[in-house]
Amino acid sequence: MLVRAIRGATTVENNDSNEIIEETKSLLMEIAEKNNICEDDIISIVMSVTKDLNAAFPAVGARQIGWTNVALFCTNEMDVPGGLEKCIRVLAHINTDKSNKDIKHVYLKGARILRPDLVE
Repeated sequence: MLVRAIRGATTVENNDSNEIIEETKSLLMEIAEKNNICEDDIISIVMSVTKDLNAAFPAVGARQIGWTNVALFCTNEMDVPGGLEKCIRVLAHINTDKSNKDIKHVYLKGARILRPDLVE
């Protein structure tokens, strides 16, 4: 079994706790579905938000979908001038037999511009 990383990101319209949590849930569920993973496959998830999002921890979304035994960490994204605003990013570390080329990274909503080469 190998350790692999899955990247993902999404955006929200407002600095609203429900919106942050619901969009995080959507992103995580899409990552899990596209990569055929379950909670037991996940080692840890690092989540970052841009400086304009502080109404909720995105980790709440992971807990609400039942990922209660996963190590989660929330932090702020670097504030780069001209960077994408109202963005939630995730970096999930998983146990898998998949190769790096078989990992499906997920970019939703406005975050699709971050990695247009990976957007389906």
